[in-house]
Amino acid sequence: MTAQLTGKVALITGAARGIGRAAAELFAHEGAHVFATDVKQPDEPFLDGNISFSIMDVASEADWQRVVQSIKTKHGGVDILVNNAAIGGSQLPLADENVEDWNRVIATNLTSVFLGMREVLPGMRLKRSGSIVNVSSIWGISAVAGAAAYHATKAAVRHLTKHAAVTYAPENVRVNSIHPGIIATPMVLEDQAEETSARVVAATPLGRMGKPIELAKGMLFLASDESSFMTGAELVIDGGYLAQ
Repeated sequence: MTAQLTGKVALITGAARGIGRAAAELFAHEGAHVFATDVKQPDEPFLDGNISFSIMDVASEADWQRVVQSIKTKHGGVDILVNNAAIGGSQLPLADENVEDWNRVIATNLTSVFLGMREVLPGMRLKRSGSIVNVSSIWGISAVAGAAAYHATKAAVRHLTKHAAVTYAPENVRVNSIHPGIIATPMVLEDQAEETSARVVAATPLGRMGKPIELAKGMLFLASDESSFMTGAELVIDGGYLAQ
């Protein structure tokens, strides 16, 4: 069977660990040359020669321009963009949030998606081909108490995806969002309060956290030609959380 991404060039943000790393490794296995980026070095180096890693701040316009131009010089451009990088922020409710933390979450989770799409779209439109996968969340669709900034950014990513999808569909550029439930990533296991994670797992019909590879496979589907008639869609991978 032919690998699903043979000859494609993919840029994946937030790829040092968790879902982003799983996606980088899976995409490379499926034949893509993957440019993996993050704000810090991965704990374990990538072993696949088809993965190139570089430091990148997704909230920086200059970093986006530098990385995309480098890929264009080396490989002609980006065929697949996965806007995966995000932070949880303070997890505070709206009345308790401060402007500094709010702006940090907005910049990392939302402005980064705008910047990434803006940088890769010219090349995709010129080639009349491209797939963009924006990572939102179940909390971009439904809400819980707290996490005001996170909720706001993930809901905005959901709708910004639809805007880009309908705007650039005539040029055969597809843009879809993916909505993870609770996934066993370092951000959840190390940074999120245990009681918060326990509540979400308890509310998940399948009764467990998802695995990063389970999200990566959904990203692969949206990135590949297997989903060639999908744009502006929401792929929910949440163990049944939103079905209730």
